[in-house]
Amino acid sequence: MEAGTLSGEKAQRIVDAMRASVAARGAAGSTFDQVAREAGVSRGLLHYYFGTKERLLVEVVRRECELRLAGLDRALAGAHTADDLLDVLVRSLEELVDRDPGSASARGLVTADARALLFEVFTSARRIPEIAVELADLHRRMRRHLASSLEAKQEEGVVALGADAESVATVLFSLADGLALRMLADPEHDWRPTLAAGIASVRPLLGAR
Repeated sequence: MEAGTLSGEKAQRIVDAMRASVAARGAAGSTFDQVAREAGVSRGLLHYYFGTKERLLVEVVRRECELRLAGLDRALAGAHTADDLLDVLVRSLEELVDRDPGSASARGLVTADARALLFEVFTSARRIPEIAVELADLHRRMRRHLASSLEAKQEEGVVALGADAESVATVLFSLADGLALRMLADPEHDWRPTLAAGIASVRPLLGAR
């Protein structure tokens, strides 16, 4: 199936099954047989829609981007002050490193293990050019999407950006990604002072007092 032509309930079910499988077993451990069984379709249908596991992984990256952008939009809609916006960003980071997938599901978050999926995609991108291209596009889309949201919030008087919106968005994502890696690597550490320092460092970029 060519890029951008994914449609149909069964195809989407396959993508979601692959998302869950990659999060649980890793990309290498996710086979067409397993994914077909969990999606409730034939193995032949996976080949018909996607051809290769790499092509299916590309669609997983696209799906992850869609879900993360939708979640970001929902969260930012209720941000009426710079502090509200900071709270949204901190919650997003905490949800990414949440060690209890059940609690995430209870809060209405993405049901697949987002942190495992994220790192599997990063690893796959180092080996598979198609994934690398799609991951770079995901980062661009998320950066521009957040930048657009920040510009809208600036027009509403919610924030007063200390730099151009894309640069601010890049700093926010970079800080979140770096903190997530460290928090996952050392879950027993008390990260609250570090989070407080991170918030203090970005407050001027959002015009928060």
